Amino acid sequence: MSIKKMLSLDIFRFLKTVAPLLVVSGILLSSCATRKEVVYFQNTGDFETLVDKNSFTPKFKVDDLVSIYVSTLDSEASAPFNLLRGGGEGGIRPEQVDYLIDKDGEIDFPVIGKVKIAGLSGEEVRVLLRDKLSDYLKDPIINIRLRNFSISVLGEVRRPGTYPVDGERITIMEALGFAGDLTIKGRRENVMVIRDFDGTKVYTRIDLTKKEALSSPVYYLTQNDVVYVEPNNSAIKSSTLDSRMSIAVSIASLLITSTVLLITRTN
Repeated sequence: MSIKKMLSLDIFRFLKTVAPLLVVSGILLSSCATRKEVVYFQNTGDFETLVDKNSFTPKFKVDDLVSIYVSTLDSEASAPFNLLRGGGEGGIRPEQVDYLIDKDGEIDFPVIGKVKIAGLSGEEVRVLLRDKLSDYLKDPIINIRLRNFSISVLGEVRRPGTYPVDGERITIMEALGFAGDLTIKGRRENVMVIRDFDGTKVYTRIDLTKKEALSSPVYYLTQNDVVYVEPNNSAIKSSTLDSRMSIAVSIASLLITSTVLLITRTN
């Protein structure tokens, strides 16, 4: 075999071995993360007791869909105060109609008329309605439930999306749990919560690596909150590196192809 052929074969073997190693090395380097970047509540001590001082109470907002059902011992007396549709024929049970809070923060309640409930908690609405119904009903039982409670989790999480919530409140940790937790490339120290107050957007950041996150005003989420997890430096570098690696792989492939053609021609 000639020296030219031997050199061509050596170059081909070298490129074939090194190119994949360069790609793998680049990926590994781009995905490195330190303990400080990924561990939650790092400054919490062993057996430390934390008292929840966050007196969060969910409030109703404009565009909320609210279920309100009034009942008493006399079902006929309370019937006019419940919105129902359908039923009556064929044994079909009537369906309860929910209330949509309008742009003025009000609902149109049967018999009573307009009642402003935006900005009030469920218990405050219950007290308000019980007072307004006192002229008509004796000891009414009022059940109130928010029907369209949902939150959105976006960014560097495993399953971004919008999730319905059962119950009256949810923590940011539970919301991230719905989304499969943050990826290794999500910034835990700078998670942003976007909250809407009657058309005004409020942006608040929370550091999940510190125990002080438990007392943050956005630790408990409200309906339609958006949780956004930013990519960390590793993810940003990885994105840049991906394009560079693509170029490197293309060049390596071109060199390998050229070497193969050279060997073929010399044969």
